[in-house]
Order: sequence, then C-alpha cells, then structure tokens
Amino acid sequence: MVRVKRGLMTQKRHKKMLKATKGFRMLNSKVFSRAKNAWMKSGLNAYIGRKQKKRNFRRLWTIRINNAARNNGTTYSKLIGALYNKQVKLDRKALSNLAITNPNVFSNITKFVK
Repeated sequence: MVRVKRGLMTQKRHKKMLKATKGFRMLNSKVFSRAKNAWMKSGLNAYIGRKQKKRNFRRLWTIRINNAARNNGTTYSKLIGALYNKQVKLDRKALSNLAITNPNVFSNITKFVK
C-alpha cells in the first residue's frame, strides 16, 4: 500500500483561513484555531450588521421626515397617516430625499394630503 502524506490540503486550508483573517488583532490573524473562531465571529457580526443597517436607515429617514413635516406645520405620524389615507405611494426613503433636496416639493405634498 502506498503511503499518503496529508499535510498539503491542511496547509492550504490553514493558509486560506489566515489570509481571510489578515488584519485582525493579536493572535486572531496568526494562529489557525484563533483565526478560525475570529472569522466565524466576524461573519456573524457582518450578518447582524446587515440587518441593523436597514433599521438604522429607516430611523434616519423617519427623523428627517419628521423634521421636515414639523417645518410644514404637521407631525410625522399625521403626515404618514394622511399619505396612507390619500393612497400616496411614496416610501420613507423617497420622502426623506425629497425633504432634503426639494423642500418645496415636500411642502406641496404635505399641503396636498392635509
């Protein structure tokens, strides 16, 4: 039977993992077992961050719309409720952009739904 030396694939796997964790702090970029754990944790944090990003942007849009709505004599909740009742199909991202870039158009929208 032929002797099989198994170091090559393990070495490739370890090098690939250490390359992926390049720039991590302390031993998390140098030692394979630590690097593997750090890489798994970073993937989890990236997944969580992608979810939080959506939440944070929606909060930002809400704040911007509320500020612009208060300048036009109404509040965020009243404005959104009026938009819903008038069946205006503008999402929060579009309203936020309008409030920043075109305040006149935003004030026309608030007058329309009042």
